[in-house]
Amino acid sequence: MINASIITIGDELLIGQVIDTNSAWMAQELNKIGIKVSKRIAVGDNSDNIWSALDQESIDSDIIFITGGLGPTADDITKPLLCKYFNGELMLHQETLDHVTNLFENIFKRPLTERNIKQAEVPNTCKVIFNKRGTAPGMWFEKNGKIFVSLPGVPFEMKGLMTDEVIPKIKSLKSLSPILHRTLVTFGIGESMLADMIQDFELALPHQVKLAYLPNHGIVRLRLTASGNDVDQISTILNERFSKLKDLVHEFLIADEDITMQNIVGKLLQQKNKTLATAESCTGGYLSHLITAIPGSSKWFNGAIVAYSNDVKESLLFVNQNTIKENGAVSESVVKEMALGLLKQTQSDYAIAVSGIMGPDGGTAEKPVGTVWVAAVSQEKILTKRFHFRFDRLKNIEVTALNALNLLRIIIKEKE
Repeated sequence: MINASIITIGDELLIGQVIDTNSAWMAQELNKIGIKVSKRIAVGDNSDNIWSALDQESIDSDIIFITGGLGPTADDITKPLLCKYFNGELMLHQETLDHVTNLFENIFKRPLTERNIKQAEVPNTCKVIFNKRGTAPGMWFEKNGKIFVSLPGVPFEMKGLMTDEVIPKIKSLKSLSPILHRTLVTFGIGESMLADMIQDFELALPHQVKLAYLPNHGIVRLRLTASGNDVDQISTILNERFSKLKDLVHEFLIADEDITMQNIVGKLLQQKNKTLATAESCTGGYLSHLITAIPGSSKWFNGAIVAYSNDVKESLLFVNQNTIKENGAVSESVVKEMALGLLKQTQSDYAIAVSGIMGPDGGTAEKPVGTVWVAAVSQEKILTKRFHFRFDRLKNIEVTALNALNLLRIIIKEKE
């Protein structure tokens, strides 16, 4: 199996100012073509540390990917360092220069500066990877039988180069063994209980198949991974074990593919040609954000009302003023009226309503921080549930949305 390392460069990564999403995305894409990422390393804008990382990873891995540090400012030191590391000299790459000139003169409508021109300089010991999405080209080096690929840190540019240039080139050069995955999603059971439930199954797995637990607040994904030289053989083995695993956890199974809760709900609604709307108080639109991030969700999602104040609950969702006075905004009766009012306002087939206390303040002895009421309704049925979450404000919002979607999933499935 071919091993790879990913080195991400930038002080901003080490201090947490920028979250490294590049290496996660790269690892997923490399895994799809049979390359195992053995290490992901973040290094600051320090020449000695970058040099040491290159030395170490060239011992451990066959391919070393580097992202970041290719910009036009003084802290972007990757290119001159790579020039020195691979014993090269900087030269002007004409195709890149023409591209950069066109961007500034015709697209950006700004004068081309000496700093911009330097973006077109590359070490003469590399193969240039033309970057049509930006100004900094990628660079491909080879040394002592190892491949080094340097890419811009801008995710949009990096993804374009990986998809269009780097991955096809690697596939043409390397004989890659397939790595296959099958993932199922469970809800309502903890990781340790699942492990006890499928202990015998896990112990009996053949050496080509590995099981991973991927927990996240109520959801646990179980991923089976198989690798080997014969793709048909490992595919058969993997599918057999996956079918057995589904049978073992069927009580808690919500999907037999690696999919989010909002996608699960969306698929169910689309299959039934039904529509949904959301009434959100404590989640402040986060629930509808999850839904509208799905391409094509306009086919089944009608819209949302963020009724954060009681006045809006009353005026737009027809919640009775006395209901709020008698029970409080965070109550079963209020979320019921919110959801039913939303059905009327949006002419939807299903509705979700949420109201809660996200914290850090606002709790009482009767209703502490983390108290949430959720209602999922259809034209025929109402399903409500109270939750007591124990996280910080952001996490409380996230798990509220997750559990609200699951309540909706239940009410949709009950009609099957």
